[in-house]
Amino acid sequence: MMNDEYIRELAASIDREKIERARRQSPEEKFFDGPRLFDWACRLMADGIRMQFPHADDTEVNRRVRERLEIMKRLEEHPFVLR
Repeated sequence: MMNDEYIRELAASIDREKIERARRQSPEEKFFDGPRLFDWACRLMADGIRMQFPHADDTEVNRRVRERLEIMKRLEEHPFVLR
């Protein structure tokens, strides 16, 4: 059974590895990571919507993704006010 200390050490090791990998990236790679991460996050969000609404077609899933992105944008702009 894994104990808490082992998990903390493993997480710290993974974090260090990610930092070192990021430091080795070229400026161009860093530049394109933003759009790649956004695309990945949108795909994860769409997968979650498909699980939540299994009968939703692609149009409905895309609408809900846009809706959630808009909510996130409003929360970033006004963190204490959600309309």
